[in-house]
Amino acid sequence: MTNPFESRVSSLNGPARDAAPVTPDDGADLAQTAVALYVETGGALSVITVTGATRTLNVADHSILPLGVRRVLATGTTAGGIHALLIG
Repeated sequence: MTNPFESRVSSLNGPARDAAPVTPDDGADLAQTAVALYVETGGALSVITVTGATRTLNVADHSILPLGVRRVLATGTTAGGIHALLIG
């Protein structure tokens, strides 16, 4: 099988290369900064953005949030099934 990503340079304009499940945690950043989040079950989503700002957003079921995120906080997060979309 050919791999269309093999010679492609990672870009914020292109599709994510991987997705990783996220366990909200008040004290630890994600292993890799997410270029977006996918949320299976809607609710409140508290995050720390790549700029260091803390934001709480209400998201619907099956949402994609195109926001650079370095941490998903447990406090204030009621959404579930959160996945970090990654390019690297």
